[in-house]
Amino acid sequence: MSTPPVEVLITVSFPDDLITPLRQLSPRLRITLQPARAPEDIPAEIWNRTEVLYTDRLLPAPDAAPNLRWIQFHYAGIDHVATHPLLNKPNLAITTLSGAAAPQVAEYAVMMMLALGHKMPDLHTNQFKADWPKDRWERFKPIELRGSTVGIVGYGSIGREIARLLQPFEVKVLAAKRDAMKPLDDGYTPTGLGDPEGDLFTRLYPIAALKSMVKTCDFVVVCVPLTPQTRNLIGEAELAAMGPNAYLVDVSRGGIVQPQALVTALQEKKIAGAALDVFADEPLPPSSPLWRLPNVLISPHISGISPHYSRRAVALFTDNLARYLSGVKLFNLYEPELGY
Repeated sequence: MSTPPVEVLITVSFPDDLITPLRQLSPRLRITLQPARAPEDIPAEIWNRTEVLYTDRLLPAPDAAPNLRWIQFHYAGIDHVATHPLLNKPNLAITTLSGAAAPQVAEYAVMMMLALGHKMPDLHTNQFKADWPKDRWERFKPIELRGSTVGIVGYGSIGREIARLLQPFEVKVLAAKRDAMKPLDDGYTPTGLGDPEGDLFTRLYPIAALKSMVKTCDFVVVCVPLTPQTRNLIGEAELAAMGPNAYLVDVSRGGIVQPQALVTALQEKKIAGAALDVFADEPLPPSSPLWRLPNVLISPHISGISPHYSRRAVALFTDNLARYLSGVKLFNLYEPELGY
């Protein structure tokens, strides 16, 4: 008796050289590549037969895809679709792309720590003044990353890769995560990256002890997912605990750091500065005072962009497809009660 084919629909555009290895993974796979902007752009017959869906945010109505068994999302964070009714379908596996963006986001975080510690905002302003200040030794005296203490809020794939990149700097790494009793990482980790065994931090804190962790840090990096539990996680009390010589780097999602509390802390120099890639309102409105603060570096939510993202995405999907065909637990299973 022959095994029925597994119908796979991919709604994200990938080049042929990435799709070909997927087609060669198993003769059971029947892959349909159909980039689309809306569910109605996909013929009803295709939705009806689809068993595995790879998508960014395009989702059908629950009754339009009766044979759907697994959704692999193109992003690590899926808070943008968390309320879609399809995600409540019984016996539907949902997985994220956690791990695929870790290398580039971790590099961004380390870059921003170096930039903030070495006074890059002040140096940039000084350059436009064409000034060679007499007090440059004092004005531009850095806080070196080497030998510093870095707190990582959220010890998932990005946080673990940040910890790995910091090792040559002999940094003291402190980390906070929801389940501090579970240092191991059972999510997707490319070979040689991250901290799958939980060996690279000095101490692991529960999120409830966040203020205790950040008060000892020179740099605090926020990379926790956005959930109802983490919304407004970093507020006035946490920023005050950091102290006037500490820097904040936010590569998570807008809404985790309380916007007004952050503006106040920066304006009143309760913290030394910040590098921000994400915001509660995106695009960040021109009226936001963050644009004009001299101790802030702003980027337009680009820390996850990489020319290698598609290749890394397909590599993860290939591994997960192989696990699906073998009946093995998938990487990065979404847990609705946790929000990630």
